[in-house]
Amino acid sequence: MRERGADAADAPTVAEASSSLILPLAAARTLHLAAQGLLAPPRRKATQDDVLDAIRRMAQLQIDTIHVVARSPYFVLFSRIGAFEPAWLDAHLAQGRLFEYWAHEACFLPIEDYGLLRHRMLDPSGMGWKYAAEWHDQYRDEIDALLERIRTEGAVRSADFARAEGDKGSGWWDWKPEKRHLEVLFATGALMVAQRHNFQRVYDVAERVLPHWNDARDLPPRADAERELVLRSCRALGVIRADWAADYFRLPRRPYADALHALADAGELLPVRVEGWKHDAFVHREHAPLIDDAASGKLASTVTTLLSPFDPVVWDRKRALALFDFDYAMECYVPAAKRKYGYFVLPILNRGRLIGRIDAKAHRAQQVFEVKSLHLEPGVRTSGRLVADLRRALQRCADWHGTPELRIGAAPDGLAAALLAE
Repeated sequence: MRERGADAADAPTVAEASSSLILPLAAARTLHLAAQGLLAPPRRKATQDDVLDAIRRMAQLQIDTIHVVARSPYFVLFSRIGAFEPAWLDAHLAQGRLFEYWAHEACFLPIEDYGLLRHRMLDPSGMGWKYAAEWHDQYRDEIDALLERIRTEGAVRSADFARAEGDKGSGWWDWKPEKRHLEVLFATGALMVAQRHNFQRVYDVAERVLPHWNDARDLPPRADAERELVLRSCRALGVIRADWAADYFRLPRRPYADALHALADAGELLPVRVEGWKHDAFVHREHAPLIDDAASGKLASTVTTLLSPFDPVVWDRKRALALFDFDYAMECYVPAAKRKYGYFVLPILNRGRLIGRIDAKAHRAQQVFEVKSLHLEPGVRTSGRLVADLRRALQRCADWHGTPELRIGAAPDGLAAALLAE
């Protein structure tokens, strides 16, 4: 652990006294999955409240539009709460329980955390490509006029604006000018996403979406907001290291060891050692009651499910490697010839381990869920229990998509037939 200054008290702090606690790596994984809501399979039908509870547990829910299977925010929720109505997520946004902003990336967040991200809106200069500063400077008059139009006439979608004649566009990087204007106003917080219609953003002025917010009254100091975001990261991850602290909310890249030790000294975190790690590690105080059972193996994840590529469990490649010895990279943005596993590859979580991945596609019109290929990690043995776990997980996923017929292509010897056997 860190060295204390010569003028520090001789007696160790409570945090330092706990620092001799050594956890097996499996226990660190258990604490992480418990924090993420992936400790036990759902035991009842999901409700609309479960959607909001799951997002609060994760602290945010990343948004992505790829839909070869269910779009990522819906898929991440399915992995945790089971079959649910996607419209419930949309309803929470429209009813003001969630808001959208740039957190890890574009995310849904609990509305009570709006103030923690508000500083980014007021000063978006550090957000890189997410805030088009040069565009804002160049088209300030047009952007201000668009904002006034929305204020006067009401909410808009990007689709409400036609492209110039003959301009068909060439992808997300080639937005029409009004879409760029809307995104500038979104980044600066002047506009919020009031709802989504067919997954398209509906933008409205912030004062209508969040009428009771007042910066002068409600905005926390920037340092307090950042401290709380670090704590939110610790709670959502279950176990955290200093080199992971910035990624969850895309905080400034700098050393966080002292900040985590200060939170431990304040009683917010419990310092631990994890076998095989050189880094100091910390457990959020809310998860402290789970530590003994996780360390002894009495508490362990029993979930088998597929994960979205944008799931918090795998979105940080270095963290997934440290926790699960699972090297995962999204290949949907890689040219087809260079892909190793496939276009939209879903990691397989099985009883506390990431044991493989599938390249999947839901053929909704044909009601077929296609597993184009299934890959197991080196050393994973295809036991009867694993086959049964995978069969149930794949069929549940297929049924939720409305594609109950399961088809499996490339897979390790005999596994495809075993998974399809009645």
